[in-house]
Amino acid sequence: MKTVLSQQRLLNEFQHGFPLVIEPFADMAAQIGVTVQFLLAQLRVFQQQHIISRVGPVFRPNTIGVSTLAAMSVPDADIDKIAAMISRYPQVNHNYEREHAYNLWFVLNDSDSASLEHTLACISRQTGHPILSLPLVKAYHIDLGFDLETGTKKKQTRPCHRTHTPHTPLQEDYKPLITVTQKGLPLTERPYLAIAKKLKRTEQSVITQLTALLQEGIIKRMGVIVQHRKLGFLANGMVVFDIPDTMVDAIADEFSAEPRISLCYQRPRQKPHWPYNLFCMIHGKSRQEVLEHVTNLRFRHNLSEIPHDVLFSKKCFKQRGATYRYG
Repeated sequence: MKTVLSQQRLLNEFQHGFPLVIEPFADMAAQIGVTVQFLLAQLRVFQQQHIISRVGPVFRPNTIGVSTLAAMSVPDADIDKIAAMISRYPQVNHNYEREHAYNLWFVLNDSDSASLEHTLACISRQTGHPILSLPLVKAYHIDLGFDLETGTKKKQTRPCHRTHTPHTPLQEDYKPLITVTQKGLPLTERPYLAIAKKLKRTEQSVITQLTALLQEGIIKRMGVIVQHRKLGFLANGMVVFDIPDTMVDAIADEFSAEPRISLCYQRPRQKPHWPYNLFCMIHGKSRQEVLEHVTNLRFRHNLSEIPHDVLFSKKCFKQRGATYRYG
């Protein structure tokens, strides 16, 4: 029983606040009452079983590169083949089939806007299908580190109202560290020392720079990155609304305080093909659970007359952290 409880705590309590100290895993182990050797072994097993994708930083969108959410409408018979083409691009980190006329959705990240547009054009030519590109306008709440028992936010955060602006070049000194850490920290007792040796820096300088990236908001959170579907959250509903432009900020602020909304952001309409401008993500253990939350959400916020849709994910073709290439 103690082992099961420590496994649950490891996954649930360390999605945020990963220690920025010389021996972070020893610090975590002490907090949940296990040895550091047990904790590291358990993390390796979780990674092998794809229960977690990595341990490390999650970078805030559009701070170290540019990104867009893209959608395509493809024949059902071709979706696996076309999804495989898209997933081969290293710039693509998420690639899902969803229930909608636009049935294939992927997230594309790149170092700058010109490279991103070039990649979109290449994908469109290769697949033979037009792409609906929906870049971020404003991020109100982005945090997939929710409680794994209740599905609710682990902490309330104030909406950040981060407007999508022309990309600001990243400090050159940050780039090597981001390159090394974006796929996760090494699962060793002193991960920052292992990174420092790769970069020919000191261990303390790595910790100091990660702390700075966190304080500047470039790193959104440091922690254990879980795969929610593997942990019972089988229903992933992307809920979209056509909110009048003058009401977007007010409604998004209200949504961001909702305990079951893990993502809330504004993206542009692309009429006549796409009329929606406010996106939310709700995870649940069943489709019915998500639909009930959507019904309650619309009732509580007086949105019964506002056009909306719920796009459930059907198949995950690719899911990993965003990676960026420099140079």
